[in-house]
Amino acid sequence: MTAAAHEARANDRSIFGFWVYLMTDLIMFAGLFAAFAVLRNNTFGGPAGHDFFNLPFVLEETMILLTSSFSCGLMTLAANRGDKKQTFLWLAATFVLGVSFLTLELGEFSRLVAAGNGWTRSAFLSSYFALVGTHGLHIAVGLLWIAVAAVQIWIRDLTPFTASKLNRFALFWHFLDLVWIFIFTIVYLMGAAL
Repeated sequence: MTAAAHEARANDRSIFGFWVYLMTDLIMFAGLFAAFAVLRNNTFGGPAGHDFFNLPFVLEETMILLTSSFSCGLMTLAANRGDKKQTFLWLAATFVLGVSFLTLELGEFSRLVAAGNGWTRSAFLSSYFALVGTHGLHIAVGLLWIAVAAVQIWIRDLTPFTASKLNRFALFWHFLDLVWIFIFTIVYLMGAAL
């Protein structure tokens, strides 16, 4: 077996393994969504979603995250073309947008906690913080992934192997955007309406 064939096989196994990971993440988020659906009316006399959800603010978060998905897609195209400069540019844009999203989310959490509406206040708030917080943790991991990938590209250059890693990162990032669309719809839109 040639070195190129061996590398292609290893890459195929790696991609398959990454899809398996994404499916386990999907199962975890499905469980968190189910818990939220069951507990969303258990406010224990505290506020419900319609009492504190700010839809224009959440729409801003959503637009930032969807724009980061677009920049991530452009990064993938640049990496697959072998364009190191464009790859760095779009990686940086994705990173900045991801940090902006996470900053807004953490600000929302801190305002809720400061108002006495922390995760221990009610089952609704526990499930809300668990679901949205788990998504935010994944965004933080994605930001770390971007930083490590940028350093690796800087030191080792943009190779087909690194481009393959960036493709897996893009799958992860787009998956998080898809999860956020469900959070936006089920948690915020439906929560503000009820």
